[in-house]
Amino acid sequence: MKEDDAIALVLDGRPHPVPAGTTLAGLVGALGHAPNKVTTAVNGLFVARSQRDACLLQPGDAVLLFQPIEGG
Repeated sequence: MKEDDAIALVLDGRPHPVPAGTTLAGLVGALGHAPNKVTTAVNGLFVARSQRDACLLQPGDAVLLFQPIEGG
């Protein structure tokens, strides 16, 4: 990835470069996570799994990935 083709975002509190044009779904996949095993938020807003393909990441976005809490 060339530097001018990358954008800087914050992933789980740390700087993380991604290629320009990366969607949230693409980021989840690139990180090796199964889409149904993580919950996502961008800039503090929950992003449903069905909306990740439409969520184009922008410079400075704060992305959180976390595993949903299961139990009973």
